[in-house]
Amino acid sequence: MASPRVQRMSNTFSRTNSGSPRLHALASHRSASLTRFDRESVLESAPDAAAAEAASRAAIEEFKNDKIFSKFLVDDFNATQFASEALSSGSAAASSEKLQEGIQLLERQLRSEVFLRHDELLEQLSSLKETESVLTVVRAGVESLQASTQRVRAEIAEPYKHIKTKSKQLSSLHDTVELLRTVIRVLKQVKRLQELWEAGGANVDLAKAAQLYNEIETLRKENDLAGVEVVDEEIPWLLEVGNQIRSEAMKGLEKGMEALNQAEVGSILQVYYNMGELKPTVESLIGKYKQQTIKSVSIALDMKAISASVGGSLGSGGMQRSSNSQGAGVPRARESLWQRMGACMDQLHFIVVAVWHLQRVLAKKRDPISHVGFLDEVMQAGDSMLTDRVWETVVKSYASQMKSAFTASSFVKETFVVGYPKLLGMVDGLLERLVRDTDVKGVPPAIKPEARDQLVAALEPFQTAYLGKSLGRLSELVNSMFPTAVRGSIPSQEQISRLISRIQEELDVVKSDVRLTFLVLREIGKILRLLAERAEYQTATGPESRQVMGPLTGQQLKNITLCLQLQDVRARVTSMVVGLPSAAIEVLSPSLGSLYGVASDCITALFKAMLERLENCILQIHEQSFATEDMPMPCSRYMEDVQRSIMHFRSEFLSKLLAGSTTAVTPVSGESISAGLARKLASRVLLFWVRHAAMVRPLSESGKLQLISDMAELELVVGQSLFPVEQLGASYRAFRAFKPLVFLETSKFASSSLLQELPPTVVLHHLYTRAPVELESPMQRTKLTPQQYSLWLDSQGEEQAWKGIKATLDEYAAKVRARGDKEFSPIYPLMLQLGASLTWKSS
Repeated sequence: MASPRVQRMSNTFSRTNSGSPRLHALASHRSASLTRFDRESVLESAPDAAAAEAASRAAIEEFKNDKIFSKFLVDDFNATQFASEALSSGSAAASSEKLQEGIQLLERQLRSEVFLRHDELLEQLSSLKETESVLTVVRAGVESLQASTQRVRAEIAEPYKHIKTKSKQLSSLHDTVELLRTVIRVLKQVKRLQELWEAGGANVDLAKAAQLYNEIETLRKENDLAGVEVVDEEIPWLLEVGNQIRSEAMKGLEKGMEALNQAEVGSILQVYYNMGELKPTVESLIGKYKQQTIKSVSIALDMKAISASVGGSLGSGGMQRSSNSQGAGVPRARESLWQRMGACMDQLHFIVVAVWHLQRVLAKKRDPISHVGFLDEVMQAGDSMLTDRVWETVVKSYASQMKSAFTASSFVKETFVVGYPKLLGMVDGLLERLVRDTDVKGVPPAIKPEARDQLVAALEPFQTAYLGKSLGRLSELVNSMFPTAVRGSIPSQEQISRLISRIQEELDVVKSDVRLTFLVLREIGKILRLLAERAEYQTATGPESRQVMGPLTGQQLKNITLCLQLQDVRARVTSMVVGLPSAAIEVLSPSLGSLYGVASDCITALFKAMLERLENCILQIHEQSFATEDMPMPCSRYMEDVQRSIMHFRSEFLSKLLAGSTTAVTPVSGESISAGLARKLASRVLLFWVRHAAMVRPLSESGKLQLISDMAELELVVGQSLFPVEQLGASYRAFRAFKPLVFLETSKFASSSLLQELPPTVVLHHLYTRAPVELESPMQRTKLTPQQYSLWLDSQGEEQAWKGIKATLDEYAAKVRARGDKEFSPIYPLMLQLGASLTWKSS
């Protein structure tokens, strides 16, 4: 079988020679020549077809394997490149001979292929002859068909032209008729409009006129009536009427908007709806109000106009000299600025209310024919409400202008910073009026709840500067009270009064605005913390501040003065916020707490020293015997020391602390620090005496009377010199309950109500005085001094004290059992019973 390349060459040869009889004859001639001259050689070289095909494959393989011939088999063979390489190699002759051998080999193979395909080639030539005869017949039929088509075309063309012409005439006639109808309709509507316009005069029905005008204009635009003389003649009049309708409608709309007359505004909106101009008119009106908003704020802050009104010149730095003196011009300029701001607020109020009124009418109004809502005609789904659009412009314009004025004009900055509460009051007044005037049931208000925050945010630079000035004024007073260069100085009462008056003034200025009040309270809180820090730095902490046996020292007087001053500031500032929301106290609570803490620290050490002295005096009760029957009356030695100490404390310290603290007591601030410490001191003294009086052992009947006598003396001196005992509450009730407890029969202890008033340890310690000697108290058992045991009781709770008492009871029971006794003292089971029950109730 021949190679694909040889096969392609054979097919190409067949296609090329099958195009015409001449080529066919040439092919036959060449074939006969091949048969005549080469048949014998082919038969010799290829005795059969199989051998020929094998030879062909061998030749192709030879070409593929040869390094020169293989280049001719690639698709992108380049003859020029091949020749160039052969010449440059220096063996061109050898290459030429090699190529000649290849050509001869290919020719032999081609002759072999032609011989093998001889019968097929002859059959293809016969098929070509038959095809040419068929094509001749078809060509004749096509020519006949073309002639028939020409005849039919000639017969149909004339009727078609006639029909086309008639159709065009009919269309023109139809268009003319429609045009005439439209013209007639336009003329009729024009006539109706003329009659309506002439008959109405000044009171013409604008809505109907607008509807007629809109219909005429719609017909003109939709039907292109330009060039129709009868219509063109009416156009000037129509344009004039349209302008008059718009002019009268705008006058009526402005009048209705100023008067907020819903009926009038609704009728005018109907005019614009009938004219098809409702949406652009509303958009134009909203744009007009937006421009008025921007202009009103700009006019209010126009420094040139303000300067001209007072005969001066306001530059970026403030008021400059002119014919009038600066001192006289600045106040008038400020007054002019405030008047302009008031007029601006009025203008903004009118604009927002007018837009809200327009929006309200649009929402209610519907076309009586189509029943289309006017608001739906003006707005699309997702669009902002008209009031929201205008309010957004108000906020942006106000914020931009105020920010610019703050940075560009020191005059405006100073005026609005000093008068920020007034400026904020104007804003609040505007918002209150808008809420009040647009509060209609079933209708959204003109502004949203966040409107105030938006406008206040625009004033933030002025607010920050105002709060800074407020803080500066108060800080200056505190700094003057405590000079940094002088250590140990304390402020005078006049300085304290000035500070409190200044705080009151700061609150009075802003009390009309709750939010600003809270901001000012924060600044006051900073000042109070600063005052506490400065006072704490001045507090004396040396040994002289803690001595209580001698007269009042200078350090103690200084601490007492600072305490009273801080108490006074705390109480009076607290009273200032009475009537404000509870959150106002919360704002000042940390600062007031700081004042309270420093004031307490000033005198806490003094009260602690007084308490230690009185406790040491009371502890001497254990050095005195209450077992004899002839006790000295009416007062024991230790009680005399207690009385002398308390009276000394009263004369030297408490007289100054408690007398100066009466002004610091208010219904809001409550008890003064000095009174509170005195109350705690008195309560502690009474309970401390009861505790150690219950430990006195042994105790005779005369000793009981001596204790009661000491008790009366203690009650008297504490009530007169420390604190009214009737106001001590539970501690005084426990003190009073101890007297009947001393004389109570042991058998009645378990059912006595006195036990509810006394601490369990007091009751149990007193029972030790009625127990046998071998039942030791915890103090005796542990060998502690009364002071050590008292400190242990202070550090432990009632349950721990009961455990110590229970241990002594168990030890007593063990001793009794060790002796072989079967009976215990009656006190033993009583203490077990009372200890468990009283401790449980106490816990």
